[in-house]
Amino acid sequence: MVVVLHIGAPKSGTTALQSRLQAHHAVLADARVCVPRAPAADGETTLAFRAALDLTGVHLGRGPEYAAGWWSRLVDAVAGQSHAVVSHEAFVRADDAAAARAVGELGGPARVRVVYTARDLGRGLTSTWLEGLKHGTTRTYAEHAAAARAGSLPVMRGLDLPAVVGRWADHAPVTVVTVPPEGADRSLLWTRFAQACGLDPALAPGEPARENRAVGVAQAQVLRLLHVHLDGRSARGRGLHAVVRDVVAERALAGGERVRPAPHDVAWLTERAAEHTAWLAAPGTRFPVDVVGDPADLRPAAIDPAGWTDPDEPTPAVLDAAVHALAVLVRELRRARRRAED
Repeated sequence: MVVVLHIGAPKSGTTALQSRLQAHHAVLADARVCVPRAPAADGETTLAFRAALDLTGVHLGRGPEYAAGWWSRLVDAVAGQSHAVVSHEAFVRADDAAAARAVGELGGPARVRVVYTARDLGRGLTSTWLEGLKHGTTRTYAEHAAAARAGSLPVMRGLDLPAVVGRWADHAPVTVVTVPPEGADRSLLWTRFAQACGLDPALAPGEPARENRAVGVAQAQVLRLLHVHLDGRSARGRGLHAVVRDVVAERALAGGERVRPAPHDVAWLTERAAEHTAWLAAPGTRFPVDVVGDPADLRPAAIDPAGWTDPDEPTPAVLDAAVHALAVLVRELRRARRRAED
């Protein structure tokens, strides 16, 4: 039995990879590869997520009852399978005790293979800020970057490759998959990931059914100001949070000019990336750490100050983005009223 546990990192293409696995789960099952799923009544893709929350004890604003017992359900789901692939970035929050428990209960280091997808820290910095905007933060980009540099931003801990990979590699072999740079062939990440998991990439052809669509500079400004006007209610209330995340952020405001790290942030991000690649060359862990892809992919791209747009400075495009978002919401409200009338 081989169990591949894909632990993240956050914002490293995990949604696309998980979507691809789930979309082709039947074909993979025919090839004797198990992609565990919860019953449809629970939401088929929730098994790995809830299991990760249960294992790590990090409930992300949900009560402990939401995840209680789900780690055991996952262990039971892969028991006896010749090859299983479990993927969710919430596993990245595991401490040493949780990592040891996960490896032990999934079959030990002889059977468990941990995979960590790593993206360049420049895109990681901006992506984690944009993800926070989807979930109600009012923090500016500058505040987010300053906290990340100071080491006081919890979400960035999942991008600390030596800390995360080193923790897991004390309990099982780990493969680091580097996320290809911007502009690379979109299928290359899947090919690398499949190789790390011991899969034939052809078993899951085509584009993923679902990907996270990032918001652009003007769209991010609209989203942040919306949270300010909602006075934090978009982060606290489940119903309002879902509307802002699923309708406003992922449908009404997706797209636009890409948010890029500030030129003055690239230097310290590059230094940390160099520390990560140096660590990969000599990790000093109990179990081996392999790399699929090019470690140079972890280096942030240079940013031309003359061409950089500050995502904290309002631009004329903000008005267009706001009106477009309002139009999407009006159409969504009309559809909801028609459904209610029917």
